Amino acid sequence: MAATGEAQPAKHQEVGHKSLLQSDALYQYILETSVYPREPESMKELREVTARHPWNLMTTSADEGQFLNLLLKLINAKNTMEIGVYTGYSLLSTALALPEDGKILALDINRENYEIGLPIIEKAGVAHKIDFREGPALPLLDQMIDDVKFHGSFDFIFVDADKDNYLNYHKRLIDLVKIGGVIGYDNTLWNGSLVAPADAPLRKYVRYYRDFVLELNKALAVDPRVEICQLPVGDGITLCRRIS
Repeated sequence: MAATGEAQPAKHQEVGHKSLLQSDALYQYILETSVYPREPESMKELREVTARHPWNLMTTSADEGQFLNLLLKLINAKNTMEIGVYTGYSLLSTALALPEDGKILALDINRENYEIGLPIIEKAGVAHKIDFREGPALPLLDQMIDDVKFHGSFDFIFVDADKDNYLNYHKRLIDLVKIGGVIGYDNTLWNGSLVAPADAPLRKYVRYYRDFVLELNKALAVDPRVEICQLPVGDGITLCRRIS
């Protein structure tokens, strides 16, 4: 509450960031205490540029970007893939975490959005790590599946794209990630809607994709080829470590 007694909007809601925490104040505490002070200047600039875009809800939240950056360092990732780029906040987080000769195959249907963040990525000195491909991901993944040299070649793959294709992605990515490598699926708690009553008032896109997310979660839970951990970071992220 402000001094006048009027409720103030949460800052992270203003810029489209997502959190499943019930307390906006607690989420803001996390951002201001642990995330923003350590956020690289290039990521801050891209976050602020993205906040002015009308689709800013699509961006990766700052706390999730920090999480991905640390995770990639912990697993010593070098060759990675990202499906769903938008303006490139999570892509930049990944590029900054990889070694100088690290590589990211970045797939998105919209180059225009990617080019919003590209000048910042270039200024950060990591654009050489990124191989951006415009277009649907599935046809390219099928080409890679047909070439054995790509099997088990990726250390980390991050998926933040069309939820109705997540299972289709998983069927292919499981062969492309190495044993011991990690696939991260974003938005797996889907605005908290997965446990909402059937008659709950949900936005059309939330209701439409909810069943696809539920289907993915059920499939991952029983997939013997991976170990999983579902975390309430951002809008929910499920990590799958390939074991066979």
